[in-house]
Amino acid sequence: MPAPTTPLSRSKSAALSRVLDIIPRGYTRYTSGTIPLVKLPSLVSKLHRIHLIAASPAQRITRKKRGKANAMLSLYLSESADTVHWLMLFTEGELEAHEKLRGILDKPRLRWLDYELTRYGHKARTCWTWHRSKEAMQELYALLDEHLKKRHWSAVAGMLDRIAAQPGFHGVRAQSWRLCQQARQQGYPRELPYLFYMSKINHGERIAVSC
Repeated sequence: MPAPTTPLSRSKSAALSRVLDIIPRGYTRYTSGTIPLVKLPSLVSKLHRIHLIAASPAQRITRKKRGKANAMLSLYLSESADTVHWLMLFTEGELEAHEKLRGILDKPRLRWLDYELTRYGHKARTCWTWHRSKEAMQELYALLDEHLKKRHWSAVAGMLDRIAAQPGFHGVRAQSWRLCQQARQQGYPRELPYLFYMSKINHGERIAVSC
């Protein structure tokens, strides 16, 4: 049997995409935190020993039949960082050890890696996405308006380019489009940046989980 593994994401897009891919499979409870990089191997081993985060599909089916909760882990480590951000999601069911969990529908909303989880309707079904928080958007509008009032077009261009480069999730992209329209309505004369859609993305390099 192959050794158990779990992905380690080197980009926010990959880590956040993993969460969106997990949630529709019934993983609706969560807990999160940060840990020094040197402790990552011991963390994933501990979580696998307790919650079987790297379980095989067959093991997950068996656990579900027995009323046990299944767990999956999303890990983020930027290229130059020594701190790992982690988010562990659970299905309904009995836990092997006590965890202080929140539901993804609870308020305040789940925030992770500077983004906030939210829902939207698409073709008569409910989908999940990430968007910027209300506070983050207020700051962006304030800074954009300041540049626009002073007609600092180069500053506006740089700001819009940075906004367009952020993960193109449905919620983020909609907010970026509104910021671009705000610039155009206030007289910004240059070409607006293209806003990319988020496509399917690899969740990251697989790291071994010691049993």
